[in-house]
Formats: sequence, structure tokens, C-alpha cells
Amino acid sequence: MFINYQLGILIVIGGNRCEIEVEMKILFKNVKTLLYDSNYYISVRDVLIKDNIIEKIGCVEEDVDRIIDGENKLLIPGLINLHTHIYMTIFRNIADDLPFSEWLFEKILPLEDHLTEEDSYYASLLGIMEMLSTGTTCFNDMYVFTNATSKAVYESGIRAVLGRGLVGEQKYNGADRRINEVLQEMKLWEGKSPLMTFAWAPHAAYTCSQEYLRSISEFSKDKIIHTHMSESENENKDIINKYGIRPSKYYEDAGILTDRTILAHCVDLNAEDIERIKYAGSSIVSCPVSNLKLGNGIANIPKLMSEGINICLGTDGPASNNTLNMFKEIQFMSLIHKGVHKCADIVTASDTIKFATQNGAKALGFNKIGLIEEGYSADLVLLNLDEPGNQPTNNLVSALAYTMNGSQVHLTMVSGKILYDDGQFCTIDSEKVYKEIKRIIEKYKEII
Repeated sequence: MFINYQLGILIVIGGNRCEIEVEMKILFKNVKTLLYDSNYYISVRDVLIKDNIIEKIGCVEEDVDRIIDGENKLLIPGLINLHTHIYMTIFRNIADDLPFSEWLFEKILPLEDHLTEEDSYYASLLGIMEMLSTGTTCFNDMYVFTNATSKAVYESGIRAVLGRGLVGEQKYNGADRRINEVLQEMKLWEGKSPLMTFAWAPHAAYTCSQEYLRSISEFSKDKIIHTHMSESENENKDIINKYGIRPSKYYEDAGILTDRTILAHCVDLNAEDIERIKYAGSSIVSCPVSNLKLGNGIANIPKLMSEGINICLGTDGPASNNTLNMFKEIQFMSLIHKGVHKCADIVTASDTIKFATQNGAKALGFNKIGLIEEGYSADLVLLNLDEPGNQPTNNLVSALAYTMNGSQVHLTMVSGKILYDDGQFCTIDSEKVYKEIKRIIEKYKEII
């Protein structure tokens, strides 16, 4: 079902009524608000949204279209999932407890061969539903089918940076199918929504030749480059054995290690790798749950922080996580490093919240999301504190990292539009999505 979220109407989806507010004044009244001034703190404020912007934070006394009572609620900036493959919701809980190479080459890639564009569309909608209901308002995605995820993003109203995963061996000569698909998708969708932008997404050093990467570098002068790097020790060994250099050098020589580059995982880095990344100004997105589940290791986040590298958070795909829940990543990110380094304050709650908000925005080049500030886009999440696990509210900054799990999300707003409200999806026919997912998964039962 296509729903244009830009229309200001009351709609009924699957029997559920849900308002879509467009070009309205919405007031969060007397709400505990996560603010930032060198560090995070909580303050009770009124937060006024006009159109898609946070217009005023403070005491607001004016006529508005809707007042949202902030009692026993916490307002936070929307979370940013900086590395994922949301179409993989269809493969959730299918290939578990397997080493990385077996998981990827013997299970996931063969399953992908049976995937269709329609499958990917509904799987992407399911992923967007999961993210909206757990507080994610923006994500950076790498996928197989062009137009499927783009359509899901456009219809849902979530913010996204999208990149068709690219693999290849030859320099682009005008005939490469995958690169041509990217160019066609960009031409079709760019400009249709300010919330949807595109990246170039070469898959990895082990699936892209340097000649191929140089072609991508030439195309990507003004766009994000999103890729995997050093996801495991074995990956590094394979690249060294084949080319005599490490993946960071491989990327540097191919021209894709830039200040617009987002490097997913970076589990196994040495001093030279870190220096190259730092010099280039690239961002690193850590996916601790996926890295742990696949047995790939743990990125040395404290070291990377000390070098001033921009660290972000992502879930990776639901086939390896197995969720798209950023609260889970926030908690794991902090706890893992405390244990590994035997130091309780080495990665703090504030650090991980910043990874999942401000740093993600910085990596994507978005300078007006990731914080609750006047003039920023109204990408906001309202959390319910009125439950046993969140009481007493002694330190809500700590609670975001150590107590909450995403189930507290009451409302999710992107660019001033309410997309999820008290369990209801305002732009997605959830009943139809569930029905289609059940239909799609039937065909995989004979393959699995």
C-alpha cells in the first residue's frame, strides 16, 4: 500500500487510526528532555515543533495543533543506525551459531539468490517498522535490490542513506550492471524526498578489485562511501596473502578512504590502519552484537576514541544480529569494553549515546540531526518511563545505556512527522506487511 506521508490527513491502516501531522505545531509539554552541553543532561522543558523543525525549547505558551503530555516521559534525539542491511529481516534466526565464512558464503548468499525485489520491499518495510518502534529515525543501508528499499523508505517517511551493495572486478566501462542500477536508482529517486539520500556502497576489499573501486571513487565525489573493512582477522589475512597489503592500504590506494567514507566493523586494526583512517578522516561504525555473534572479535573502541576517530554505532543486518534495536547496541558497546579492558569508565553511557546520535549524524554529513536543539530537525523519540524497570528515575542518561531496551518507545517522529504512536504505525500497513512476510518465508522453508 502506498501512502504519501506528506499529506496532512487522518488515515486508517489495518483498522488502526493514526494521525499524520504535517505543517502543524506540536508541543511536548513538561517533558524530561535529553540535552547536550559538553555532556548529556536531563531537564524538564517544553519542546515546540513547527513544521519539521524544533522551533523552541523552554517555556512555551501559545496555541498549537497538538499537545503531547510529557508526564513520566523522556524525549531524546532519534537514534541513527549507521550500518545495516534491513532487507535481511527475512533471514532472521535462520543461520545462527556459525562462523563468519560459513554464515556468509554457505547460508546467506545462497538464500539471497532466491530473493526478489518484492521480497526485499516487504522485508525492508518490516525492518523500518522494527526501527521506528525501537527509536531509530535514520539509518544507513546497504542492499541488493534497487528501488525496493527506496520505495519502503519513501512510503514510510523514515530518514535514510541508501546504497546498493557493489561487487566487481573490472574498471567501469559503461556496461557494469550493478553500477548502472545505482545510477538509474539515483536518477529515479533523488529529489523526491529530502529524507532520502544515496551513497556508493562497495561491499568489501575481498569482493571488489582496486580497478573497480577506483571507478566508484570517481563517481562518489560528493557522496558518502559505505563499505565493510577488517570485519575479521581472516579477512585481513586473505587480503594480505592475495595483495601483500592490508585492507586499509588497499582502500587508500584505490581512492575510497576519504572523509566521506564510513567503514563498518574494523574489528582487526593495527597501528598503521588506525593512522590511515585518522589521516583520511573516515568514520568507523562498530556493530558489537553482530561481531560477537559471528565470533569475529571486538573493535578496540577506546584506542580509536583516543585517536580522535569518529565512532558510530550500527546493528548490521538482522541475519547476523538478529535485531535492528539500537538500544541493544548501546548497552553492549559500553559493557563489552568495561569488561575487556577491566575499566568501568573507559566507555561511558554518554559516549555510547553520542555514538548513536551525534557521531552518526556527523558521519553522514547531516548537521541538523542528532541533538535536541532549536533549529534542528524534529527527529525525536518519546520514551515511557512509567514501568517498573525504569523506576526510580535516578539517572536517565545511565538508564538509556543500562536499563532501557527499546520497548519504552512511545512515539517516534521524523522531520516533524509522527510515524509511530503508542504502538501504531502511521504510514505502514503493518497487518499487510506481516501477511506478506509469512507468505514470502514459505518459499524459503524448502531451501533452509
